[in-house]
Amino acid sequence: MARGLTVRPRGAAAAAGALAARFPALQHVYFRRYIAGQGISLIGFWMQAVAQSWLVYRLSASAFALGVVASAAYLPVLCLAPAAGVVADRVDRHRLVVLTQTLAMLLALGLGTLVALGIATVPIVAVFALGLGVVGAFDLPTRQAFLVQMVGAQDLPSAIAMNASVFNAARVIGPALAGMLVASIGEAPCFFLNAASYLAVIGALLTMRFPRAAGRGAAAPRRGELRSGVRYVRAHPPLGALLLALGVVSGLALQFGVLLPVVAERRFGAGASGYGMLLTAVGVGAVCSALELASRRPDAATHRRHLLGGLVAFGLGLLGLAASPRLAAALACNVVAGFGLIRFTATTNTLLQLLVDDGYRGRVMGLHTVMFMGTSPAGSLLLGALAQRFGAVPALIVSAAAPLGAAAWLIPRLSLARLERGGP
Repeated sequence: MARGLTVRPRGAAAAAGALAARFPALQHVYFRRYIAGQGISLIGFWMQAVAQSWLVYRLSASAFALGVVASAAYLPVLCLAPAAGVVADRVDRHRLVVLTQTLAMLLALGLGTLVALGIATVPIVAVFALGLGVVGAFDLPTRQAFLVQMVGAQDLPSAIAMNASVFNAARVIGPALAGMLVASIGEAPCFFLNAASYLAVIGALLTMRFPRAAGRGAAAPRRGELRSGVRYVRAHPPLGALLLALGVVSGLALQFGVLLPVVAERRFGAGASGYGMLLTAVGVGAVCSALELASRRPDAATHRRHLLGGLVAFGLGLLGLAASPRLAAALACNVVAGFGLIRFTATTNTLLQLLVDDGYRGRVMGLHTVMFMGTSPAGSLLLGALAQRFGAVPALIVSAAAPLGAAAWLIPRLSLARLERGGP
């Protein structure tokens, strides 16, 4: 590890020391710089996400167009992420993360310029979303692998948890700011502010110094290795059940955000500010759930309860959103949905990591990535098409049915005995 990566709190920094004791990753100065910059950048990311969705809806008045643009952003991740993982093992990850963050900044700046000039169209937005998806396909696995360079293997779990907390906190702040800006002065400033926010994380990255990494020369995965991962999951039914449930819920329920611009405008007449509030409410529930989970050391029975309870809360929150007569009620339901969403996804990730043998961890988590993100394009298109044909409420009911159905399906397949032994 590079010299100066770890510092100890002194004297007047007792409060910081207590925080570092709870979050060991904060003992590492490079990680502190990174997470501070990443927090600013993620606020900008969520501001652009809100502005982009509202822009597409304003230009098209089409729920299906929202699904198409969302799919354009996710498809490259599905197609390129396996190759990107190989690249991340062969090149200097630090430099690659700087490159991907710089490219994402330039894409935000370019789209913002087109919006400000009044020449942005839905196809143009879709092309930029596709480009950002290509960058993200290389950025996501590389950034995850890069965390260990900043904190070491011992503090890696703490770094991952801190990353998730910052992501969800930004999900609260970014949409609220974007909603106010879009409602008052339009979408373009959100794109420009997102571009500027990348400077925080790029600046933090450029202050870091690591020994130059030689090419790792990792071999590309062989087909036999990929098939052995599938065979391993089939031999361990709890793993297969978790992955299948994740795929269904990710595809049909986690994409309910594409419906929120329609809900905000047509159901509540709340415009862009209402859309930002709806997204912010989801983030509030997610942050509360993440903090509550982080404060516990659950056993297998508690993990099972969290998983099933999260699915039920997620589904009921979406049903409540569909039935809400007023915006205030919808916001409360979105808080419940966000709470259940994070409880389900975080517990699924945890259980997969606990149940898998270390020799198969990479292959199983690769399948997790496919189920978690690879089903998103189809889900976005389906929900957009349903909302376009039948309205947002029926589409939300379909979304709600996914976690509720998954909970019922998982109850006999995730018995406590099976979770404790991890096998058939």
